[in-house]
Parts: sequence; structure tokens; C-alpha cells
Amino acid sequence: MSTEPPCTEPPCPEPLATDPFAAEPPSPRSSVPGAAPDPRLFRRVVGRFATGVAIVTTVDDGVDHAMTVNAFTSVSLDPLLVMFCAERTARFHDTVLASGTWAVSVLPDGLRAASEHLATRGRPIAGQLDGYRVHRGPVTGAPVLSEALAAVECRTHAVHPAGDHSIVVGEVLSLDVPNPDAEPLIFHDGRYRRIAR
Repeated sequence: MSTEPPCTEPPCPEPLATDPFAAEPPSPRSSVPGAAPDPRLFRRVVGRFATGVAIVTTVDDGVDHAMTVNAFTSVSLDPLLVMFCAERTARFHDTVLASGTWAVSVLPDGLRAASEHLATRGRPIAGQLDGYRVHRGPVTGAPVLSEALAAVECRTHAVHPAGDHSIVVGEVLSLDVPNPDAEPLIFHDGRYRRIAR
């Protein structure tokens, strides 16, 4: 997060040296009392929370759609619910809501390239999962990355508007652990990380 360009499908690819955002002054280290919090500081603060990285997929009219997310978490055990956040202007947003079913693939550290590719704005929709091993979820038919650490298939349970994003809550329909021994891909402080052993 920190000073990278805004990205609706986080994590964003790391900025290039020519990135115009790189010339911005550093964000402040704390808020000024009585002033509205600085959005750059907000990105820096929330970026300090280490997350996993996942790909959310759906099928609409026979076409596969996918988006990288790091805003994914469990919500409830009774009933089993999970959620992810999607920017309301992202093309995936309306597609996944129209579909009503979706799958989540939690990424191992060997699939960083998939994370970066599926976080890139304006990429072609057709064939965006080409080059990655996928299989169809047995309940939703949504593509699941075969090398995923874990996979969840869901039916949309609720959608909550939340500023420029929607919180999409899913009822869990199936669970799988395709690749239990792989290390997770981690995102922290605007960069991909690996767990140190």
C-alpha cells in the first residue's frame, strides 16, 4: 500500500522507478489532531497489516473472470461465511454480483506472477487464466488454481456497500486444500513477502 498508485485489485504490482507517485513527499507518520486523516498515511497504516493473497474467480456466460485480492477473511462458523472486498468501479465487481457464485484460491508463494497478472488493470478478459493450472470447482464451476494452498466455493449471501468498495459475503459451499505443504504468498507494507523459517 504505502506510496504505490491506487489499485482496485490489490496487491498492486510494485512501482517502477519512473512511477510519478514515487516523487510524492513521504507520508506523515501520525495524524494531526483535529485534521482529517491523510489518505497516504491510511494506505501506509493499513499496509502494515500482513495479509495472504488470493484469487477470486467466477464464470459469466461461459467466460472465466478473475481478480487478485488481499481483503479476504472468514466471517462466521454458523453459518459458514467468508468475505472479500471489490472496488465498485472494477469490472469484476458487477460480473461477480451478476454470477452469484464464486471461488477463492489462496495463493502459495510460487504464484506471485499470477497475483501480479490478475491485479493488472485493463488486462484482456479472454484467456486471463491461460498458463496457470486450474480445475473447475465441483459446485460452482468457477476455476480454482490447482496449486492453491486452499480453495473455497461460495454463493453470494449478502453485499454491503462500503465507500468505494463492496463487501461481498459468501455462503461456503465447498472446501479444499489442494496444496497443503506450500508456503503462503504474503503481502505486507506494499510488497510481496515470504515467511522466514
